[in-house]
Parts: sequence; C-alpha cells; structure tokens
Amino acid sequence: MPSASTTEHLREQCGPQAIEPIAMRVPEACRYLGIGRSTLYVLISRDEIEIIKMGSATLVLTASLRSLVERLRRPDDQVAGTTI
Repeated sequence: MPSASTTEHLREQCGPQAIEPIAMRVPEACRYLGIGRSTLYVLISRDEIEIIKMGSATLVLTASLRSLVERLRRPDDQVAGTTI
C-alpha cells in the first residue's frame, strides 16, 4: 500500500486538470477574444479564423483563435500594428 505522501504526489501529477476545448461556439469565441459577434464574423469571412460546421452549429477552432492573437501581437518596439 502506498504511503500518504506517495498518494498525494500521484494525485498532484495525475489529478483532474483543466482541458482546453478544441473548438467552441460563437458566443464563447467572442468572450474568449473579448470582441463582438459581428467582428468575429468579419474575421471568419476574411479566413483569419477557422470554423467547422457540425449540423447547424458553427464551431470556432481554439487553435485558430490563439493563432490570430499571436499574429496580432506587436513587439514592444513596433509602433504601428495590425488592426481589425
């Protein structure tokens, strides 16, 4: 039988962890980025954000949202940035 400290150590390593969803619905994607619905649809129409359809549901890929944020990040020394 493992000791209490071993059990605690295993629980810390293998315990429940937050799992980021691979995709999310439009309202969640808007909250994720802090933008409005119409802005999100503009980004989708420009192919800056990737979506998939599951039946009538539109799902926005989380990796696509992260990629957009990375592309829009400005280095500290850059004055002009990309705008939406």
